[in-house]
Amino acid sequence: MRIRFASILLLVLLTGCALPGQSTPPTLTEPTAPPPTPSPTLQATAVSPLAMLVIPADMPQDQSNLYQSTVYDLAQQAGIRFQVRNALAASDLSTEPGLKVVIALQPDPGLAGLAAAAPQVQFLGIGIPGLTAAANLSLIGSSGKPVAQQAFLAGYMAAMLSPDYRVGIITQDTPEGLLAEQAFTNGFHFFCGLCRQAFPPIYNYPVHLEIKTDVPEGQYPAYADVLVRYQVEVAFVYPEIATPDLLDYLFQKNIKIIGEAMPFEDLRPDWIASIQPKVIPAILQIFPNLVAGKGGQNLSTPLFLTDINPDLLSEGKQRLVEEVLRDLQAGYIDPGVKP
Repeated sequence: MRIRFASILLLVLLTGCALPGQSTPPTLTEPTAPPPTPSPTLQATAVSPLAMLVIPADMPQDQSNLYQSTVYDLAQQAGIRFQVRNALAASDLSTEPGLKVVIALQPDPGLAGLAAAAPQVQFLGIGIPGLTAAANLSLIGSSGKPVAQQAFLAGYMAAMLSPDYRVGIITQDTPEGLLAEQAFTNGFHFFCGLCRQAFPPIYNYPVHLEIKTDVPEGQYPAYADVLVRYQVEVAFVYPEIATPDLLDYLFQKNIKIIGEAMPFEDLRPDWIASIQPKVIPAILQIFPNLVAGKGGQNLSTPLFLTDINPDLLSEGKQRLVEEVLRDLQAGYIDPGVKP
């Protein structure tokens, strides 16, 4: 009996200690669930700001290229996109995400209404009359060219450069032309007071020559004979009548010329200087403020001396002229005329 019991005990040990009649339950392993797939997160794509230039399709190509290259360079420096259009409507504002700056030239695309419809955009009108600056609407040259300042400075220069104050102005019988005539006379007297001649013949200078608007351009040189008869030495030619034939005729008569722009190189020996309005410097000045969201500015078109003949306008005299120009544009000198 002992041997049998020992055998049974050994069998139990060899079978994993399972007693007779008992079964070992299997070990169940739950399957590992795959990790949950995260839901896609929708992220808005950032749109870089946009600067838009609106210019007429019929603008001369050289001017168009100048405006486009200027604003393009400014946009690149500011890290924003650039776009050119020939027209802009209120419905276009919502189709251009990121629109930040709009610069428009004549004809007016309706900037007042566009600015009201898109207060988040800064608008700049160039040379567009009849507008009022607002929080997001800035202006350059809205009152037109600074005719009075230009003519006043020309009168000052003419008096300075004529030894006996024998100066004249050729203008047009329009309101702007008559305003230029008066401002020229004021600039003349600003330099020399009574400006009396020291030697005969004695005339009442400056000589005013007005050409009617219905006179054909081909007849302009004939009108200039008045200046020759009164021995005018320096003349300012109003830009609207400064035809190449008229300027060449004055050159042939040895009359020194002040104008807005020298049309050809042959005039240089008797061309004193150009008093030229330039919009580009004003755009360069105002653009960073527009990008920063600062509007409501109203700038006059600045004037610059160009085509300077140093043989006629010395360095010292040029400094005096530029000082008067700065004071005119800063408002320290009043041309003494009202539009």
